[in-house]
Amino acid sequence: MNYVLLHPPTWSPHELIALLPDPRIVVKAIGQARELVEDDRPTVFVLDAASRGAFPMDILRAYVDAGGAIVALGAPGEADVPDALPGELLSGFVRHPAAARQVLVSVRAGYREAAARLETARARAEAAQRSREIEELTRIGVALGTERDLGILLDKILTLARQITCSDAGSLYLVETAVTRSPTAAHPASRAPAPSNPARPADPGTLAELPAPARKRLRFLRAQNHSRPDIPFVEFTIPVDRLSLAGYTATTGEPLVIEDAYNQPPDVEYTINRAIDERYGYHTKSLLVIPMRDHQDDVIGVVQLINRKRNFDAVLATAEDVTREVVPYSKRAVELVTALAGQAGVAIENSQLYAEIEQLFEGFVDAAVRAIEQRDPTTSGHSRRVADMTVGLAQVVDRAGDGPYRDISFTAEQIREIKYAGLLHDFGKVGVREHVLVKAKKLYPPSLDLLHQRHAFIRRTIERTFWRQRAEYLEQRGQEGYPAFLKDLETGYAAELAELDRFLDVVLRANEPSILPGEIAEGLQALAQRTYETVSGEPRPFLEPDEIRFLSIPKGSLDDAERREIESHVTHTYNFLKDIPWTRELSDVPDIAYGHHEKLDGRGYPRGIRSETIPLQSKMMTISDIYDALTARDRPYKAAVARDRALDILGAEVKSGQLDSDLFRLFIDGQVFEKAG
Repeated sequence: MNYVLLHPPTWSPHELIALLPDPRIVVKAIGQARELVEDDRPTVFVLDAASRGAFPMDILRAYVDAGGAIVALGAPGEADVPDALPGELLSGFVRHPAAARQVLVSVRAGYREAAARLETARARAEAAQRSREIEELTRIGVALGTERDLGILLDKILTLARQITCSDAGSLYLVETAVTRSPTAAHPASRAPAPSNPARPADPGTLAELPAPARKRLRFLRAQNHSRPDIPFVEFTIPVDRLSLAGYTATTGEPLVIEDAYNQPPDVEYTINRAIDERYGYHTKSLLVIPMRDHQDDVIGVVQLINRKRNFDAVLATAEDVTREVVPYSKRAVELVTALAGQAGVAIENSQLYAEIEQLFEGFVDAAVRAIEQRDPTTSGHSRRVADMTVGLAQVVDRAGDGPYRDISFTAEQIREIKYAGLLHDFGKVGVREHVLVKAKKLYPPSLDLLHQRHAFIRRTIERTFWRQRAEYLEQRGQEGYPAFLKDLETGYAAELAELDRFLDVVLRANEPSILPGEIAEGLQALAQRTYETVSGEPRPFLEPDEIRFLSIPKGSLDDAERREIESHVTHTYNFLKDIPWTRELSDVPDIAYGHHEKLDGRGYPRGIRSETIPLQSKMMTISDIYDALTARDRPYKAAVARDRALDILGAEVKSGQLDSDLFRLFIDGQVFEKAG
């Protein structure tokens, strides 16, 4: 990522540039307000006092709103930000005279703030864009039709086409291009019998193997044969050209009506493949090949019907049966199949659009999960593991033969609902401040650094006092009694250093997120009473009140306010999810995610609701969430708990009435935890 440093001509960044080690920083002088434009890179504008008048407040505000940061340099005599320069617009203010290193600290802080603003703006824009897309695509999906499964839809189309024309057999092809997947990849369907007369021998080649010029192919997806249901089905592709029956119709867009497949004019471009007839003893006579079109009138597939019969239930077992029963396809039959093909084309297109909508939403969910993990990399994979385990537990509940959940079953749509709720259950963490979200120890790193500096300062003060006392003694008394004095002085000096090192040891041990030992808590209170002198001679405590407060946290790394902020992610998640226009089948996703930190006895959060109000899916997710939080190996603030220990902890919560005992039993019996990896 590149960074931008803007400055007015009245201030030179020369000394600052020398301190900036990153060559990706672009430095630019700007003299007019119009040059202060929006940029997609983290940008800091260093504004000195002499140039304030050249940059109106509305321009500066618009620049900050767009994601930029401002570091103001004070004028001589200015102790604080002047009233004419609102503090909310500034990322930093450096008093006069502005040393380069002071400016550097503020500029670096500005880059962090600008990067955070840009990331927030991008996330909001992406979420808004995704929401608009999902809203529009969901609206389209509702109107697509009643049958969304492409495999079932193709079977229905071919069956109806055979029924209205009294055809003995038929096959169905869909057009593929080099950028589309096989429809069966998204909609696996049961294999049907092979076509009575495929236009080409089986071609096992895949789309990836097509030569560059052959952009379109026809994929043979369905076949039905009333007289010979034993003919095996083999899926394959053929080129969209004039050499086959289906290819000819897909190329020309015109129907083919053939009275006798074995008696064709010599000048036709297409050929009829007789391999199936020869191999299985079937006899193809009359044929009707009709294109299927989408709403843009493009050919998206082909229906091929074989052997129109006088009686639909007749079986063509012999050549005599064919002669007696098979008749040519009439004009009316062509019209009927053409009308059906038109409806079928739109229905297929709708089904494919629905599949694409599902793919798009999957992409949106994946993007949302990545956004969470980028803000908190230490929990990478958590949302997916929770989703996998919750879905796994739902499937175990679905199969339960006894217990209170033996009558519970989940549809495929409800399983998808659980999956999405699991993937998005922590999305609200995007609304939690990042430094709180990733806080690993009780003190934030800058606070700990300050304590290290304070320790070093006090140590240096003790050392200087030691050497000054030695020198003063020698200067005032010489060598008389000096050895005894020095011995006492060194003893006191060593004791002071040891006590000072104990101060740092107590701080470091208290800073760990584990349970605070009693002796460390007592040590903190003792240190709170000790003071040292600053450079100006002012007495200051070894530990400031806020430092004592954080270090005295009994367990974990968060104080009450920080814990409440972390817990607020559940409400943020709910507020985000409820604004998505979910389809009817997925309408419970927000409520499922909303309840994943609630407990049966009402001791959960954020609402403190009890068992009867918590959705069953949320109860399952709670078990999965706690198990993964206990066993995760990537949390910097705690060690991973072994599986058996994690199950014991969950069992203790079951006994205390917080988790559902029957769901926990199914979680163990079904070994759902294996899905956590």
